[in-house]
Amino acid sequence: METLKDVFLLEARDQLEALETTLLALERDPGDEAQIHGAFRAAHTIKGSSSMADAMAITAFTHNLENVLERMRDGELVVESELVSALLGCADHVRILLDLFARDAEPDAPTRSQGQALLERLRPWLESTPEPAAPLAASSADRVEPGGQQRLVNDAWHISLRLGPEIFQRGVEPIGLIRYLAGLGELVRVLPVTDALPPPGQMDPELCYLGFEMAFRGAVVQADIEEAFAFLQGECALHILPPHSTVAELGRLLQAQAPGREAELAQQLRQADLLDPQDELLLRDWLAGQSAAAPELNLALAPDPILQRDLAASAAPEATPDPALSRRAPQGERSVPVQAQLRVDADKLDRLVDLVGELVIAGAAASVIAADVGREDLNEALSVLSGLIEDMRDAAMQMRMVQIGATFNRFQRVVRDVSRELGKDIELITEGGETELDKSVVEKIGDPLMHLVRNSMDHGIEPAELRLARGKPARGRVTLSAQHEAGSILIQIRDDGGGLDTERILAKAVERKLVQPKQPLSEAEIHQLIFEPGFSTAEQVTELSGRGVGMDVVRRNIQALRGSVSVESEPGQGCAFSIRLPLTLAIIDGFRVGIGDAHFVIPLDMVAECIQHDRHARSCDYINLRGKLLPFVRLRELFGEAGDSAPPEVAENLVVVRHGGQQVGIVVEKLYGEMQAVIKPLGVMFQGIKGLAGCTLLGNGEIAVVLDIPSLIAQLMRGSGHPPAAALE
Repeated sequence: METLKDVFLLEARDQLEALETTLLALERDPGDEAQIHGAFRAAHTIKGSSSMADAMAITAFTHNLENVLERMRDGELVVESELVSALLGCADHVRILLDLFARDAEPDAPTRSQGQALLERLRPWLESTPEPAAPLAASSADRVEPGGQQRLVNDAWHISLRLGPEIFQRGVEPIGLIRYLAGLGELVRVLPVTDALPPPGQMDPELCYLGFEMAFRGAVVQADIEEAFAFLQGECALHILPPHSTVAELGRLLQAQAPGREAELAQQLRQADLLDPQDELLLRDWLAGQSAAAPELNLALAPDPILQRDLAASAAPEATPDPALSRRAPQGERSVPVQAQLRVDADKLDRLVDLVGELVIAGAAASVIAADVGREDLNEALSVLSGLIEDMRDAAMQMRMVQIGATFNRFQRVVRDVSRELGKDIELITEGGETELDKSVVEKIGDPLMHLVRNSMDHGIEPAELRLARGKPARGRVTLSAQHEAGSILIQIRDDGGGLDTERILAKAVERKLVQPKQPLSEAEIHQLIFEPGFSTAEQVTELSGRGVGMDVVRRNIQALRGSVSVESEPGQGCAFSIRLPLTLAIIDGFRVGIGDAHFVIPLDMVAECIQHDRHARSCDYINLRGKLLPFVRLRELFGEAGDSAPPEVAENLVVVRHGGQQVGIVVEKLYGEMQAVIKPLGVMFQGIKGLAGCTLLGNGEIAVVLDIPSLIAQLMRGSGHPPAAALE
């Protein structure tokens, strides 16, 4: 079960991302009231939940942030770029405080100094809000409304709360709610209500049976109090009466919270100083004037529109609680809403996928045994089992799939800050944010994307004067997009800058002796030189670039994900980096092939076709496939011993594979067919071998090597002597 601290940290980080997103949107559209309210709600939620989690350093700091956003919401402040920058800096500081709280560490002196500096930066937009004057006590004459209804003496908000039975399982502590309300203003009186407590022998220690009647004063509106309990929507019954409400309104509240025991609860309120003695007499008179039958409740008087359903349900006659049903229906017949989402630890999902992988291997082993036995009924049963295992695999993998849009949105802040640092006006456009891929891939692709985006802004986008001279708009554009393509994910980073300077790249490569001075290279091959270690064309070193460190790391990290990266450029028009990644790194559909006694697996989504190959065509390393040149490589020559060749009687087959618009052939001797492959990492001594992505265990216990097709294609294209365009579809 998640603790309150875990829930708080997770939700607070989500709210911080929402706050940052709304602030960036406000900078682009200062008049968007929905974004202003969204930013205030995010800061308000962080402050409230941090108070409940006893993270007082976060509460104190976020309070100032909330005050500025409240003034912005009330129209007292105009959204301007400098204000957004200050608020974003405060959001970064809250993120630091969250990290410290996660480690149970207190802010050190530098962190506190940083926080004070940020608050000083906010001071021009901070104004102390004067405390409202305490309402004057109403006289007896003033308390009578035109309709004859009498108002209460009480000048405080009356909050009536009945907690749901399962809030402990969500990590909610009632004392945290009380502490949070105290942070909003003055909590005058608190009366715990324990009338829902069952006999000791029937009490479940995991359930909550508490309720509270509270008197509260503060410079708030009813929506502020309601928002404090918004995260308990559907799990509590909340009713709020403003100061000097009518006696009838309080009477209806008591009928809702304690049907049949209104007078008893009124007495408890008076004894706890939550109700004036004179008001108690008026309330008893009002209750006595009601009919013996349960009165029809006027839902228009229900102070909490979110929980009007609870108010209506509580008007039913009180029934004797059944201990066996206390967990499901603790408050009359109110049904607990079904949660649309369930938060699960990532480690549990990883464990589930591992178990499904082992199940796939065990199923394959059972199929091999059944084939040897030769029983038809056993084969049919295993066929059904294999189908179920495949469905379970797909379901388990789908649970790990997340949308890449959240990763893309984080770059809005990066583009904003870096463009200011460079003195350029640059906007970020995102496309295909709903594209899903494995969470482990999403976690590891962030750093390469970060470097490519910053590189496009620094090297690609020209200064505004040069853009205008070239007939372009002064504002540069960087586009992040994602889409599914042939069973993989294609992520592109495009800019509308000046493109790559091919001559300069080639000159730098010759200078660093990466190529020979007169070596013939295609434009695509020259572009690939930017991924060489230590390569840079920058004339001077800056904080962003010029050190020759980064692009080679980008390629290495992407290749570690069994992906590939390529670049296309058009002089004066821009540049595009294309990253192709597998959907998942755990379990794939594969196509098993073999040479001799060795087994290999090719990802099925990369297999285009299989054709018979003429083994005597050894005069060249390519064939004519329907009018197009197709380079090929023999697996026996690639991974076998020098001079090793297949026996003359062994036939050869050509497996045509494709990736990233290129296709090549792989010559094998055996075609076994499709299979599910659970990818396992290679040992340390094999990790440096090009063309290997991992290994998998076959049903008969043998090991099969999973081929790294993007790496093989890259090797073949470099060594074939033909430009990549020769193999384009």
